[in-house]
Amino acid sequence: MMAKTTDSAHMTTKTLLPTAINGWEMFMYDQGRSSNTVKAFLSDVRLLTQFLAPDKSIGAVTTDDLNRFFAWMEKERGIPCSPKTLSRRITSVKSFFRWLHQYGTLTLDPAAKVLQRSAISPLPQVLTQDEYEAVLLAADRHRRDKKPDARPYTLVSLILITAIKKSECLGIHINHIDLDAKNGPHVFIRYASPANRYKERKIELEEDWITAYKEYLVQYQPVDQVFAWSPRRLEYLLEDIGEEAGLTKHLSFDMCRWTSALRDYQAGIEPDKIRQKLGVSKIQWRELFIKLKQLNGEMK
Repeated sequence: MMAKTTDSAHMTTKTLLPTAINGWEMFMYDQGRSSNTVKAFLSDVRLLTQFLAPDKSIGAVTTDDLNRFFAWMEKERGIPCSPKTLSRRITSVKSFFRWLHQYGTLTLDPAAKVLQRSAISPLPQVLTQDEYEAVLLAADRHRRDKKPDARPYTLVSLILITAIKKSECLGIHINHIDLDAKNGPHVFIRYASPANRYKERKIELEEDWITAYKEYLVQYQPVDQVFAWSPRRLEYLLEDIGEEAGLTKHLSFDMCRWTSALRDYQAGIEPDKIRQKLGVSKIQWRELFIKLKQLNGEMK
């Protein structure tokens, strides 16, 4: 058995759940877990306090209690709980009780026999090399028309370069793009909400895109927001480009984002750099990285 930590040494089987959860929070921070990771675990485990009796001690929690809790979560709570969310919450609860057991507070781990459910969602669609080239060619044709239009190429090329999401694309303002930066041109992905500050990042831009962007600025003269259209309008633009490229797939922000990530991975870019470029946490990255490997034919 592992030695007790200062966070768990004062607890006994009679300790109430909220107190034990607070101890676990301190332990996770002591272990160097990120703030976002800790918050995610805590939000899942604290749901137990809504289900179990408020005076129930941690030593009185049984495997049956936990199985009934997850059944309530899935079917009876009245708030939608996707398979992916349920799987994550089971993982969180298992981690909490494993900690209590490993550090000697509980003799038996009531979560050990709770069945873990795998909920990795289906693989996303990506563009093949031929489709990738066809999409950029179709978008570029609009720049060469009698009435030149750089918008399609500026949009689709930016997503394929940066792997940004639709909401992030809509959030780009002119002052977020620095073409004269000392370390090379880049775009800042920013968030208004402090809760999403960890997603903020700086992504390098390519010379070919910069040329199209300058054409776009002259043609559309945006004042503040770079793409000042509705989300649906930008989706239609991508759909039109996909049709012009002869795709049988539905060209979307998500498809471009995954294509960009996969191309980076195939180019040998370090996985953690891809994670940072995507703006996802280490917990989210676990599933995304599995999918990238599957898309690359490494896993079945």
